[in-house]
Amino acid sequence: SQAEIATAAQMIRSCDRVVFAWAMGITQQANGVDNVLAIANTALMTGNVGRPGAGLMPIRGHSNVQGFGSMGVSAHLKTPLREALEKLLDRPLTREPGYDAHALIQAADAGKIDALLCLGGNLYAASPDLTQAKRALGNIDTVIYLATKPNLGHFHGLAKQNTIIVPVYARFENPHRTTTESGNNFVRLNDPGHSHLNPRNVISEVEFLAELAHRLHGSNPIDWRQLQDTRYVRQLIAQTIPGYEKIGTIDDTQEEFTIAGRIFLEPKFPTPSGKAQMQIAPLPQLTLPTLEHFGLEPGHPAIVLALITGRSYAQHNTVVYKQSDRYRAMPHRHCILMNPADAAQAGFTEHQRISVRGEAGQLDQIEIIFGEVRQGAALMFYPEANRLMKAKVDPRSGTPAYKRAPVAAFSTGRV
Repeated sequence: SQAEIATAAQMIRSCDRVVFAWAMGITQQANGVDNVLAIANTALMTGNVGRPGAGLMPIRGHSNVQGFGSMGVSAHLKTPLREALEKLLDRPLTREPGYDAHALIQAADAGKIDALLCLGGNLYAASPDLTQAKRALGNIDTVIYLATKPNLGHFHGLAKQNTIIVPVYARFENPHRTTTESGNNFVRLNDPGHSHLNPRNVISEVEFLAELAHRLHGSNPIDWRQLQDTRYVRQLIAQTIPGYEKIGTIDDTQEEFTIAGRIFLEPKFPTPSGKAQMQIAPLPQLTLPTLEHFGLEPGHPAIVLALITGRSYAQHNTVVYKQSDRYRAMPHRHCILMNPADAAQAGFTEHQRISVRGEAGQLDQIEIIFGEVRQGAALMFYPEANRLMKAKVDPRSGTPAYKRAPVAAFSTGRV
């Protein structure tokens, strides 16, 4: 509201330095990039970029996501990294873009993918519209999962012909040294891990991938088996990833370092003018559909809400360790956190069991839990609620809109 904007502006004005931090509630929207641009514009306008104690701080889901991006893993390989790799390999690389996760599901659904190698994760359950995700993965001839533990994708994300699950060590079980990048741009070296598992039954991802590459490509264009030596990998990273030069000697120095080029203590930026460049961030259309959009007639005990999907207290990505969520007082996974005023408007009571229908599916016997969620919005758990929503994505980032998905909550007994 305008009043909330004014309050935020006054808060920023009253502070000498401000750090603007955000997480997936900002980025997992159909207009996620514009959300980030608006935050950056605000920081620039208020003089909170390019000086100590102020700035912009995106919060990643976990350090593996942060490091993955830093290593250049993207559907569109950035030019400086591509040029560095071409110099290292002494050969040109393709300019054809790859697939992000949603584009991969779309391509598989269209029959364009014949083999898929998944490094950890849970592509099936992490995708919006689980019906489409299951169908798409079922179109692929061979799917290989490298996994530290079983997940829903191993049961519902089955290939057309061959589904292979390869047990691998978790990060801190790896027998070799690895590095971790924190959300604050620090890189540290981990000690070799230990595992209770029989080494004949499990393999490290590095060893598997390097051996697979060797069997497919021999020693062309590099000695793939040498990449099983993680110290050698770090030396290659130092030659190719901007800001990571110090990782090449971290095995000897044992010193944690800050990635170069990311922290701006002076108002000087890597643009032709040396000045920051603000971006236009259009306001989104935030109108929710009507009950008729979901096939429900007016007059039934029902309400249309903007659904937020989120993780519970004891959850890491799609891996759930406890069924309850102590943060929100939600006793199990099949709940919807709802504002009491919205429930009263629809004629609901707390702990009532209702149905929730989205544009891609429906969940029944969902218990209403009252909580401090904004009126007009509601929260359910990811990934269970993914089956409700169509795969709407931000056109620039490719990130699915797991937030603000329109749903209809209704009383099953009256519909």
